[in-house]
Amino acid sequence: MFGLFWAQAMCAQTQAQVDGEAPPEAAAAETNAPVAPLIHPAAPPSSVFNNERIMGVIPDYQTVNDSTKAVPPLTARQKWDLAIKETLDPYNLFSAAIGAGFSQAGNQTPKYGVGTPALGERFGAAIADMSTQNFFSAGLVAVVLHEDPRYFRLGPQASIPKRLWYSINRLFVCRDDSGKSVFNAANVVGTVMGIAASNLYYPNASVRWQVMAGRLNTSMFGGLTGNLMSEFWPDIHDRFFHHKHD
Repeated sequence: MFGLFWAQAMCAQTQAQVDGEAPPEAAAAETNAPVAPLIHPAAPPSSVFNNERIMGVIPDYQTVNDSTKAVPPLTARQKWDLAIKETLDPYNLFSAAIGAGFSQAGNQTPKYGVGTPALGERFGAAIADMSTQNFFSAGLVAVVLHEDPRYFRLGPQASIPKRLWYSINRLFVCRDDSGKSVFNAANVVGTVMGIAASNLYYPNASVRWQVMAGRLNTSMFGGLTGNLMSEFWPDIHDRFFHHKHD
């Protein structure tokens, strides 16, 4: 009886091998085979832009907390992304509204006159000023001339006088995509092109070279203020707010 059962079992195993099926022992071995570990998808890369805010509100997208040449350059698309982020940030839109209000209060440049329609025109002009300068500086000129429109912070390892001078000369010197220091055409030429574009929508009373020169001075002073804040705000934050800057 046992011999008959053993013969049937051997026959079934032989038939399974002929049919291409694994024998029961092989199937059991397969079920005990180690399972390959799950490969989790890579985490998305962090933003190339600085998302911290000066004093908690002022955007600081263009600052890089590393002045070494190891920082990779921005791609053309990232430069356009930077221009868009700086233009559409809520703080910058709010600043444009405040600036339009002060201009309206004193009937200052651009001289649209008084009244609610004039206030709307001033606000629109302020948005256009910001948009065109970002378009030409962080976008067009930076892309065409392969310049990096960001500010590469020296940090506290450098002396304060050196950092002050560095903040000033970054108005006229920048890093190109290869890491070399070059004339900052993205800032200087881009700003001039943006100011020149305002002649398309400013009233005739404000389309004069004196007005354009004054706006250039204002833009450069604003750029210097931004560089100084980008350079020194993390130090102030760490010193007085007892929270280490990452």
